[in-house]
Order: sequence, then structure tokens, then C-alpha cells
Amino acid sequence: MKKEVIMNTMMKSGRQVMPHDRWQNFFNPESFFSDEWLRSSKLPAVNISEDDKNFYIDVVAPGFKKDDFTINVDDDMLTISAETKMESEEKDNNNKQYNRREYSYNSFTRSFQLPDNVKDTNIEAKYADGILKLNLLKSEQKAKPKKQIAIG
Repeated sequence: MKKEVIMNTMMKSGRQVMPHDRWQNFFNPESFFSDEWLRSSKLPAVNISEDDKNFYIDVVAPGFKKDDFTINVDDDMLTISAETKMESEEKDNNNKQYNRREYSYNSFTRSFQLPDNVKDTNIEAKYADGILKLNLLKSEQKAKPKKQIAIG
């Protein structure tokens, strides 16, 4: 029975990991930078969609407030970042012998290269129910004039 429990705890993503190769997998670059590592990072999920007039970016970021976000556009690079800090403290009440202080910090930054047909002066953002929604208005995409180069 104990052997079954050990083997069950070593199962990961449907692949059995033997005790002797756990460290070997740790140092394997393919498993070190696997999809699981990316999913466990603190980057929020992003959904990007478009229609004829707009691009839409939805950033799933629960636990933040509207004021925690910063959105910048610099040289056609859209950067969304958020940071929240929380601190709580409990002191000795009623002659109890303890003090406790806890800190919490959460932040992320995501950047996106804007397409040529986006008006970076007309981007709307709203935050509700843990989702930051950005609406990027498309502009008339001007085709660059064709030019024939003479060979000398």
C-alpha cells in the first residue's frame, strides 16, 4: 500500500517519474522550461481578439484594484503592468504573548507590439470582475506607395 502512495505522488502529467531521475529531470533544459513552468509563473492569462474596427485584449488579473494598473504606449509597444502590496499586523491583545506581521506582494508586466493599423491615441481600458479589458481602435491602414528601384 505504501509503495502505491509513493508511486502516485510521483506521477506528473500522466508521466511516471522514478525517484532516481527526479534530479536528472530538474537539470534537463527541456523539462526545466516546460509549459508547466510557464503556467506556474505569475503572468496573467491574456485573450486577444479582433473584429473589423477593433482589437480587444482581456487580461485576467483578479485580486487587483483599478488603481494598481499602469498602461503605457511607447514606440508602438503596449505595456500593461500591475502591482499590489498588502501588509497586516497583529499585536499583543489581552495579555497574549505574540506579535505577527504579514506581507503580500504581487506584480506583473506584459508587453505587446501594436500592429501598424492601431491608433495608439485611442485606447480604452476598463477593469471589472478581475478582468482588465482594453479596446484598441483600428485605423485606416495606408498602403505604402510602390516604388521601382533602378539598377545602375
